[in-house]
Amino acid sequence: MDTKYDFDTDFDTSAGRPIVYVRTVKADDLPEEMRAQVGNHKTLYAVHSTEGERLALVADRKLAYFLARQNDMEPVAVH
Repeated sequence: MDTKYDFDTDFDTSAGRPIVYVRTVKADDLPEEMRAQVGNHKTLYAVHSTEGERLALVADRKLAYFLARQNDMEPVAVH
């Protein structure tokens, strides 16, 4: 419980892959030009780097995780 954690690392030590964060995004919160492209989706899923850069925006949670893993990244959910 009192274990130190190195927050400067971007890698999952067990898998050796960079960590990316998957979070939900409301379509209404997107810029207008992007909302025009999402169709009827109310919620999308963004994949972000540890620096906060959005790497991908997809319509399905499973696809977000698959996309991250396919690119040798370790996805972690953000609440």
